[in-house]
Amino acid sequence: MKKICLTVVGLYFGLLSAFSQSYNVDTTSYKNQNLKLEEVNLVSGYFNQDGNHSAITGGIGSQKLSDVSNVFELKFVKQNEINNKYTLDFEAGFDHHTSASQAYVNPLGTARGWGNRFYPSVNWQVEKGNGVTIGVGTSLSTEVNYHSIGLDFSLGKTSKNKNTDINFKGQAYFDHVVLIEPTEFVPKPVETGPTTYTTASGNIISSSGRIIKVRLPRTPRYTFSGSLTLSQIINKNFQVALIAEGVAQQGYLGLPFHRVYFTDGSEKIENLPSTRFKLPLGIRMNYFLGDKIILRSYYRYYVDDWGIKAHTASLEVPYKVSPFVSISPFYRYYVQTASPYFAPYEQHKVSDTYYTSNYNMSAFTSQFFGVNIRLTPEKGVFNIPFFNMVDLRYGRYSQTTGLQANNVGINLRFK
Repeated sequence: MKKICLTVVGLYFGLLSAFSQSYNVDTTSYKNQNLKLEEVNLVSGYFNQDGNHSAITGGIGSQKLSDVSNVFELKFVKQNEINNKYTLDFEAGFDHHTSASQAYVNPLGTARGWGNRFYPSVNWQVEKGNGVTIGVGTSLSTEVNYHSIGLDFSLGKTSKNKNTDINFKGQAYFDHVVLIEPTEFVPKPVETGPTTYTTASGNIISSSGRIIKVRLPRTPRYTFSGSLTLSQIINKNFQVALIAEGVAQQGYLGLPFHRVYFTDGSEKIENLPSTRFKLPLGIRMNYFLGDKIILRSYYRYYVDDWGIKAHTASLEVPYKVSPFVSISPFYRYYVQTASPYFAPYEQHKVSDTYYTSNYNMSAFTSQFFGVNIRLTPEKGVFNIPFFNMVDLRYGRYSQTTGLQANNVGINLRFK
């Protein structure tokens, strides 16, 4: 097991003195007050995988990948005299990944076997005294070949007896995919002068092959989703939630560096429809089995107009070892059918309209299991009162395609 990378732990301890000052706010009073820093979270994780069905090399080749992620969150809260609660949430995430197959893209010498992603977000939520909750937010995600802007809106209502909740959430993502193509598909440069050449995509290179200016084109992708959740407390031990979601996508929905090899030995870039609609339907059931054990179950049915149908079933069993320590083993089973647009290496026919060798669209089953350990000492972690939680999680993932992965995460919370 590789060591978890906690690159921003020091930021926490730099905030401790300022945070401890705001910790003494009298939250039992509903008088008007300024936003106060209520909670700080650091979530850090390490993920690695390996397999032999890389889409970059046409469904064959190494899927070896590792990713180190860090998310830093600041949550501010205020309440007023009419019992309205306002929450302002800032998050900043940073991922660094390495990929064995990514180096095989190699467009004009710009490919590399690693990449970074930066994804900040901000969310504002109002919980009114009459049980209505309204929230808005925005997010940004950027990396070498992908850039995204997100917007979201939420609206919820809690019944007077607090037993029923109904919530709607809408999201929109406006993405641009940078058209980084495999080397063999990049048009040959044409001579535009005695010392420089211009490629079909607008890249200017010298006669020696050195890149002077790169102008990789981009293509848009839009995603709109809406979800409705109805939560109901059946009795003191049993809670149920019904979840319905619809997702519509439009634009360029493939990736330009995913190769496809045909039965006649020819090669192309994957081609997929420009629209997609997804419909997940789920149910979540929680049962409190005494004071120490909770049974958390979940089932989801998924279908889309690309021909994929899937079932997900999961169970998590938190067990309270003591008032301050809990352990939660979990297990998830997933099965899906293949899209008719998928075929393995050299199995597509040249007459196919749509084609991909991305094994995410193949038929497979997967299992994900592991354990979560949560520590919430009464006097705080290391006797620091506002350092009130450490959450550790490990998961093992496997697919019938041969893909194997490990995931380790840690969440530190100051409140």
